[in-house]
Amino acid sequence: MQNTIEIECPQELLLGLHLDADQFADLVKEETAIALFRDGRLSSGMAASWLGVPRTHFLLNAMRTGNANLLDNNEDDFQKEISLL
Repeated sequence: MQNTIEIECPQELLLGLHLDADQFADLVKEETAIALFRDGRLSSGMAASWLGVPRTHFLLNAMRTGNANLLDNNEDDFQKEISLL
């Protein structure tokens, strides 16, 4: 089941960002996925699936542009990640 969320956005914002409505929607979706992942509220797999990209692509982008950490450098996170390999 798909859900659509409408967000009101003034034209000035789109003009200031040099984006059309579809590009802005993609940006909001990607930034939201990264923020939810970074906050531990969304798995990398679910975020990647939502964005329609491979998990590795999402993780690299989240770490590069969203200051997300793949691991918190603890044993539990390490074990979870290697179990996915």
